[in-house]
Amino acid sequence: MTKLQISIVATSLVLLGVLYFGFEIKSPKQAAVEQGRSLVAKSTDIDVILKDAKSKLTPEITNELVFLEEGAAKAKSDTARVALLQRLSGRWYQLNEPAVAGYYAEKLAEEINTEDAWSIAGTTYSICSQRVKETKVNEFCSQQAVKAFESAISLNPNNIDHRINLALCYTEKPPQDNPMKGILMLVDLNKRNPDNVPVLIQLGRLAIQTGQYEKAIQRLTKAVSLQPEESRGHCLLAKALESNGQPEKAVRHKEICQAGLQNRGQ
Repeated sequence: MTKLQISIVATSLVLLGVLYFGFEIKSPKQAAVEQGRSLVAKSTDIDVILKDAKSKLTPEITNELVFLEEGAAKAKSDTARVALLQRLSGRWYQLNEPAVAGYYAEKLAEEINTEDAWSIAGTTYSICSQRVKETKVNEFCSQQAVKAFESAISLNPNNIDHRINLALCYTEKPPQDNPMKGILMLVDLNKRNPDNVPVLIQLGRLAIQTGQYEKAIQRLTKAVSLQPEESRGHCLLAKALESNGQPEKAVRHKEICQAGLQNRGQ
């Protein structure tokens, strides 16, 4: 991920003018019907997920979380409520329940409605969709990640990181009716921003996954030339070169990659 990192969802936010990737325009009546269905499905999903997550807790942790939940519900000031929602999201993440952490990050984003808050929610949900294998939870997190990043885009359409993160949601879990959607979104971003290093790195990574090593080498070579200190580009370029039968050219990039990993671990 980019600032999918590892760079909170308005259930039916129509992205005003954000037709950058060709979202459909729906009539107000149709949008209202779909919003109602989405709210019902979301409520059912999160209720089940919360119930399952809470069943695993010790009494001590349960009491701690109940205290935070009640505090957030009864908070007399926005500042207090926001602080408690932040604590809830962080605590659930510590408990290795990223779906619930994403849910509270989303509630926080609904409260303060900033692009950063929505991006954090999207990132948390994205982590859930990558880590959690249970189908229903995985699908819930994937859907909510998309909506969160769409909300971030609606607040700042010019922030390319939100668009990259949204595209990555679709590459990780491609829509059945449009399996190339995420890749095409990244390709379009690359055309509009040919020197954007995160886009080049993600396209290089995907090219490696599909065995297109020459294309990967081309994009990753450009990425490391534009941003030599970005170790991810060197790591992927080393892999692409080795896979393409050029291990001698991969040596320098592998060394830079390993140095970068060591620095991150410190």
